[in-house]
Amino acid sequence: MNNVHTLTRHRDIQAWVTNRRGGPAIARIRDRFGEERAELKLSFDRNARNTGDMARADDGISPCSWTAWFAELDRQQLALKIDPDVDAFELVQRQPN
Repeated sequence: MNNVHTLTRHRDIQAWVTNRRGGPAIARIRDRFGEERAELKLSFDRNARNTGDMARADDGISPCSWTAWFAELDRQQLALKIDPDVDAFELVQRQPN
């Protein structure tokens, strides 16, 4: 990943995802104690050339609004790390300013 960028601004993240025919999704994951937490996902068209943690319709992932997705992104203090050269991405912890 030579051309790696970390996106934190909502409009930049949304533009990057939608330009690649993607959208927001959330998975509800239970830990061993039965507590539920939200795991952010991105769902892309199966024909799009993308790598990373992509959600698909059969993965038990629920599509959601950008508003809900960004609220959870901010709550968990996450950012989207991308490599535009190969359309790779991952959700990472935000670095303090």
